[in-house]
Amino acid sequence: MYDLRDIKIIDTDTHVVEPPDLWTSRMSKKWGDLVPHVRWDEQRGDEAWFVSGTRMSAVGAPAMAGWHGYPPSCPPRFADTDPRSWDPAKRLALMDDYGIHAQILYPNVAVFSQKTLQSNGSNDLQLECVRAYNDYLTEWAQFAPGRYVPVGILPFWDMEATIAEVERVAAAGHKGLVFTQNPAAFGLPVLTDPYWDRLWASAQEKKLPINFHIASGEVDLSGFGHESNGVAANYGMMGISFFMDNARTISQLIFGGICDRFPELKFVSVESGIGWMPFALEGMDWQWRNSGVHKEHPNYELLPSEYFKRQIYGCFWFEQDSARSAIEQLGADNVLYETDYPHPTSMSPGPASDAVRPDDYLRRNFAHLSEADARKILHDNAAALYNLD
Repeated sequence: MYDLRDIKIIDTDTHVVEPPDLWTSRMSKKWGDLVPHVRWDEQRGDEAWFVSGTRMSAVGAPAMAGWHGYPPSCPPRFADTDPRSWDPAKRLALMDDYGIHAQILYPNVAVFSQKTLQSNGSNDLQLECVRAYNDYLTEWAQFAPGRYVPVGILPFWDMEATIAEVERVAAAGHKGLVFTQNPAAFGLPVLTDPYWDRLWASAQEKKLPINFHIASGEVDLSGFGHESNGVAANYGMMGISFFMDNARTISQLIFGGICDRFPELKFVSVESGIGWMPFALEGMDWQWRNSGVHKEHPNYELLPSEYFKRQIYGCFWFEQDSARSAIEQLGADNVLYETDYPHPTSMSPGPASDAVRPDDYLRRNFAHLSEADARKILHDNAAALYNLD
């Protein structure tokens, strides 16, 4: 039996909790309270991110590691959050304890509140917000180069600025790009529109994978069930719905011809799980033939499942039986491991959760895998995808 400790595990989805002064310390004072900032919300009884008078999210919402309650309850103040969610030195010690070599670093406010951020004034202000965040993450990752892996956000409402930011973050050492699943929600062309081809071409040239994190745009609980269901039930309903949304994203990448037009570009379905993927791909292959897509687009040379195997990856963390089945059906080449630290569904949220430590989970659930497959899932796939050691 191989020893998991001999594998340099790459955790492909973690989050750095943004400090309250991230934007206020980096942006021009001329923007006033249009700059994202933290203040006490008297109505809700917690610290929250605001743009002008609009609340975006609770400061503690993404920092559930070590929290004693069930989500969506969360630490009421930034000072109440686990420092490992935002302190690079303390995070590194936790990674060593868990046996994790490297982490891909995602945002919170900058990905889950994009719609509010986009509505906070002029394009110049919005661009400054994006650049300030990317600069912060660049600095954070420099604490442990090669172990902290930044992926940049984009000012996607402005194509010229987007292409410029791709160039800038690539030069700064970012290893991927975060993009919204639903640009149409922002009044922009749909994901499959050729309008986005300049972005795909730029990312392909720079060898930067496009990462579709679930709920990338704006998290809104209001549409998930009636209040009579209860807060916890609606929150759980929201979470599982977000997982499934990425099936639509993958189908758009394939049926919209994006994978065909940009054969070297890679895409990642982040925090979506993988258990549903074999069914989704079998369904796509069926619809491809049954709807005559291969006749309508004779230039499409592959089946959806084949485009997926060539260019798309899925991340999983808590799954057991469904992950085992998916790996048996799909193989190990398109599978990545994540912990989602320090989010509510992470492998280490706190005593209210059934989650276990990542190293315990891996010992229990990877025993059936060959060493070659375990190395692919835990290191090799991510190392090749993000150009890491």
